[in-house]
Amino acid sequence: MAGNRGAEAASAANRFGLGAKPGTLDALHDPRGALAQQVRTPAPDDPAFARLTDSADYLAAEIEYRMERRERKRQRSARDQAAEDGAGDNDQAKDAVAGFRRQFGAQLLAEGAARWRVALAAPIGFDERIVRFWSNHFAVSVDKRQALLYAAPMEREVVRPLAFGRFQDLLIGVESHPAMLRYLDNVASIGPDSRVGERGAQRLAGNDPQRKRKPGINENLAREILELHTLGVDGGYTQDDIIELARAITGWSLHGPRDGRPGTTSDASDRTGFVFRENAHEPGARTILGRRYADGGMEQGRRVMADLALHPATARHLAFKLARHFVSDQPPDALVRRMAAAYLRSAGDLSALYLEMLRSDEAWLPDARKFRSPGDFLVAALRALGDEEVPDVRKVAGLLARLGQPDFMPRSPAGFADTADAWIGPDAVWKRIQAAEELAARAQRSLLPAQVARDALGSRLEASTAQAIVRAESPAQGLSLLLASPDFQWRT
Repeated sequence: MAGNRGAEAASAANRFGLGAKPGTLDALHDPRGALAQQVRTPAPDDPAFARLTDSADYLAAEIEYRMERRERKRQRSARDQAAEDGAGDNDQAKDAVAGFRRQFGAQLLAEGAARWRVALAAPIGFDERIVRFWSNHFAVSVDKRQALLYAAPMEREVVRPLAFGRFQDLLIGVESHPAMLRYLDNVASIGPDSRVGERGAQRLAGNDPQRKRKPGINENLAREILELHTLGVDGGYTQDDIIELARAITGWSLHGPRDGRPGTTSDASDRTGFVFRENAHEPGARTILGRRYADGGMEQGRRVMADLALHPATARHLAFKLARHFVSDQPPDALVRRMAAAYLRSAGDLSALYLEMLRSDEAWLPDARKFRSPGDFLVAALRALGDEEVPDVRKVAGLLARLGQPDFMPRSPAGFADTADAWIGPDAVWKRIQAAEELAARAQRSLLPAQVARDALGSRLEASTAQAIVRAESPAQGLSLLLASPDFQWRT
């Protein structure tokens, strides 16, 4: 493999994909065409996903777990209860988290194992990178315990099946998923003038001890829909637009203990456990970005999101983020404009957005490059070393945490940073060197470091790096030099 095709093959596998595996670069005779084919026909879901618990069943199991936990607490003796009370709120909270993880730990590990299996098995991984991009765009952080069980299911139940379709469908699917509704508190958002809101106000007026405060609207989800998920921070919306959108999506909620098992009642829309509660929805028309939306229950919020999905500010926001993720930290403005235009011409078809990027020469320039995030680095390293499975998901999760990017835990609705300055500090680089040594030490002893380097980087392998690998004192040292090298750390 020589010349421009060799460079484009390396870019297709490493910058657009998840990292070259042995044989990947030699098989890429038409790099641009191979990526376009992945857009047109994304890989089918791994069968392992079908064996995982869906969100509706997670909700049912969680409800059952919490009810059993409350019952056990009621059955304790007064002395035991007093001892627990004396432990303090922090100790009780820690005990609750520990118990929750014990109850669902095996399922969480199965979620992680399936996700890693797909990433390591993908021939190129462009389609898988797209999935991970959208999971980070619609970030849910599992350090909020209420969202712990649902971040991974949201990726496989909504993002995977919709990432190559219309953005409108992806947007509505995510915003109505338990992960997002829990993470951004929309399950607690109640229209003050709804039937539930009015009953709550009456109880408050009557000094009902069960009602500590008047129910009201929570703006968290509405704010992030506008600021992060659609228009962008400079998208032209106002605080009034946030409030109006929050009113429009009151009633977007989930099954609770009184609803029976998710999926068995008439108001359960699908197997995620989503429920629209008409009696909690704020009645009346809404005006958002100058457009009026008549009252219409759940459809009111859906109509707003359909329009947001096709707003020019949304088109530019999505185009910029995608170009920044795949091309460079400061992508060419002309490329962003063309991508946004293609998105709007296609009525929000995400595949059209991807294809416009892939057919643009700017996306393939020699100086286009991205610094690998910790997650990118670890996936690429395991692929380069020929791993098809993760033998111990706990160890991989621990390594990612040490590198600063634990799965599904960005600790912010903005997601993990996507620019080099967030990951290239001295301490972060030192931790990567340590991780490279750890990965090299556990690699197959039959691997030839020089061959691994050629398979992973192709024509992007610098002569100085290749020479250092050849001169290494041991195969493990050669592999660690490769994984820690600038050549490997950058997606070029």
